[in-house]
Amino acid sequence: MNKVKSHIPAEESWRNVYFLGIGGIGMSALARMLKAQGVNVSGYDRTESKLTQELISQGIPVHYEENTRLIPSALDLAVYTPAIPKNNKEFVHLSASDIPLMKRAELLGFLTRDKRLIAVAGTHGKTSISCWIAHVLNQGSNKCNALLGGISKNLGSNLVFAPETDLFVTEADEYDRSFLQLGPWIAVITSTDADHLDIYGDHQHLKNSFRSFTSKIKPNGKLLIKKGIELFTEVNESVSVYSYSLSEKADFHAININVKSGINKFDLVTPFREVKGLQSGIPGIINLENAVAASAVAILTNADEETVKTGLSSFKGVKRRFDIRIERDNFIFIDDYAHHPNEITACIDSVRKLYPEKKITGVFQPHLYTRTRDFAGEFAQSLKALDIIILLDIYPARELPIEGVSSENLLKMIDHQHKYLCAKEDLISFLKVIKPEILLTIGAGDIDRLVEPIETTFKAIHS
Repeated sequence: MNKVKSHIPAEESWRNVYFLGIGGIGMSALARMLKAQGVNVSGYDRTESKLTQELISQGIPVHYEENTRLIPSALDLAVYTPAIPKNNKEFVHLSASDIPLMKRAELLGFLTRDKRLIAVAGTHGKTSISCWIAHVLNQGSNKCNALLGGISKNLGSNLVFAPETDLFVTEADEYDRSFLQLGPWIAVITSTDADHLDIYGDHQHLKNSFRSFTSKIKPNGKLLIKKGIELFTEVNESVSVYSYSLSEKADFHAININVKSGINKFDLVTPFREVKGLQSGIPGIINLENAVAASAVAILTNADEETVKTGLSSFKGVKRRFDIRIERDNFIFIDDYAHHPNEITACIDSVRKLYPEKKITGVFQPHLYTRTRDFAGEFAQSLKALDIIILLDIYPARELPIEGVSSENLLKMIDHQHKYLCAKEDLISFLKVIKPEILLTIGAGDIDRLVEPIETTFKAIHS
């Protein structure tokens, strides 16, 4: 086994830092932050992407060849993502060297150890909520830094850099128990649905990890947890615990909800006062619940009502999170990162409520062989809610194929009259033939690379 060193030099001494897997959404945010702090940053990734192109344009060298000779010679620190295979030549080289080497989550914990950290955890919802919190806080006097798990459409980035404040917003990723590296001032738990069973083995071990996460909240901190989550917590006795919900009675919940033309208007009940006249800047019932959570966190940081109102109404959303790309009378295109059955159900339900008279064509790319195997029945059930189902091949990410696990077999499990298996390279041609009213692309793999070509094609068709 490769030995990963834990003796990390003081942050002030970092001059040259190398990222192995720099194109990942979390890794690129960290790379951007260190670059903003004056550190020389470079990295490797397996494939070129829009993110790596942006990093290069910002003065961060990136290469795509697994080649140890391309690693800078004078490094103070190397950082790697768990998605990097342990037999990667550069990882093997760095592990055998004297260069300090740490996981992405360890670096995040290191950088935020002395900060007032707002950490958003959950098997889904954390990206939208953390981006929304960061946006709201930066409309007021508090300001905050943020390392985000998605590209904020307001910022065009996954980084907010505000060196004048110690307030910090980030996602707390449960994968590989990464969030146990963090010490939050405010922790949010949005969901604890079964996921990552390749890591945890069963649902109970996953929930035990969230329980351990609550023990990391600093004394006099705060925990905001979605009402209905059954989770024993291990918070310090000085930690204040609050619940939130869409409309069910909780410490923070919405009342007087009025949805018109896709715009959510509501009043917010809090333990302290009622905040009236709030409006979500993005549509969808799922986003209304996210707005409640973001508002709650802002209020718990003592943000004033005007800051909350401005931040909610001006938020444009996150790329690939219920991302409406085209909205015309005869054609609607929405892209979403949903990759868990419950996320898919919530996404389709939100689309149905927005456009009840239109038929939905969904293109789903399953993410990981293990997740497809573990939730095949649930995927089959959630996808049935579509009018037309199109499956792409499984995106393997870090995994090798598993016998008997395929999109073809998943398709057979779906009891539906209009279901198809399609190769990525044939998708646009196929969509032209079936002429969808609403097109929904769903998945966490490289389906995102099809979004712009689809958008360009159908904007031309429906111009």
